[in-house]
Amino acid sequence: MSTTPRIAITGAGPGGLVCARVLQQHGVPVTVFEHESGPNSRSQGGTLDIHEDTGQVALRAAGLFDQFLALSRPDGQEWRLYDRHATLIRHDQADEDDLSRPEIDRGQLRTLLLDSLAPGTVRWSHSVQAVIPLPHGMARLHHHDRTVEDFDLVIGADGAWSRVRPALSDAQPSYAGVTMVEAHFDDVDHRHPGIARLVGGGTMSAKAGRRSLVLQRNSNGHVRAYITFRGPQDWHAGLDLADTEAVRARLLAQYQGWDESLLDILRDNEGGFINRPQFVLPVPHMWQRVPGITLLGDAAHLMPPVGVGANLALLDGAELAQAVIGHPTIDEALDAYESVMLPRAIDNAKTAQQMFTTLIPDTDSDDAAFPDAIWPASTLPDSGPAHSS
Repeated sequence: MSTTPRIAITGAGPGGLVCARVLQQHGVPVTVFEHESGPNSRSQGGTLDIHEDTGQVALRAAGLFDQFLALSRPDGQEWRLYDRHATLIRHDQADEDDLSRPEIDRGQLRTLLLDSLAPGTVRWSHSVQAVIPLPHGMARLHHHDRTVEDFDLVIGADGAWSRVRPALSDAQPSYAGVTMVEAHFDDVDHRHPGIARLVGGGTMSAKAGRRSLVLQRNSNGHVRAYITFRGPQDWHAGLDLADTEAVRARLLAQYQGWDESLLDILRDNEGGFINRPQFVLPVPHMWQRVPGITLLGDAAHLMPPVGVGANLALLDGAELAQAVIGHPTIDEALDAYESVMLPRAIDNAKTAQQMFTTLIPDTDSDDAAFPDAIWPASTLPDSGPAHSS
């Protein structure tokens, strides 16, 4: 690029941070605006499987692949699928040298990316209210404190409820018909051996019709549970979600008849339950080019949580930075980036929706299956029971 542009990124998630890292590697200054008060102001969520053809490509571009490998858990690629009687239907274990989808805690990945940036890159406690296109291809960023700043490029990396998206699109996320209720277990191998046996070294899912129970092993003996079901967004009507025992009773009623070892996921968690209704953007989600403004990650293509969202955000961020570096103008960079990102997002969103429908079907059938995109066709199931009921 012939002149140094002023670039702002809204949102300090994986996509925005990897974009900032690649830009800085090539001498392009950037400011990241984040509404959180600091890097440790809240939990960053569970674990991510970083795919070799998307997320790993981005981390290589950022020069962080070796550091990622040192933190990742290749053994976390293990998957177990049970029916509601706790019979093991399928069991997939990666080879020792398989690095196709190693796991890493979201918090560890974010810290890795933050530490790679120049000091002061992220401006914490800076909420963005709106972005307005200006003449001559610039964009004005409005902060919640009523201050404004002008940039040559504003990148919306601010997730599902992006404040940048309205400058490009009228699309709003809609409820996907599925809710995940999150629960937690600590020091699982000592304090919850039954949960540890179910989850193994990676992830397990027990499925029956519209309902599933998912366990996901994180680092340091921590396990997250996701109680996942199709139903109305107001499934908790009449409940105080802060009343842990009332929520527990409502959930146990939904899973009546499931094996006792699986019901322990609902009975023995530490702390309360976190309600997480799932939202998606329309497919296809596209927009007419607006000079000086673009989106990446969930802000651009919020889709069902089947393992591709964070990976696409990372790839979006790296490719957008590379486009800015490799083209003489911002307009040409955005044309190059969006011409690749948008069709890829549409294809992945369609696939994600198909996978989500298979994982959580709108039926009460007990048939337990995973799409081949999660369970490779070559995987041989281990049919031995995990629990006798």
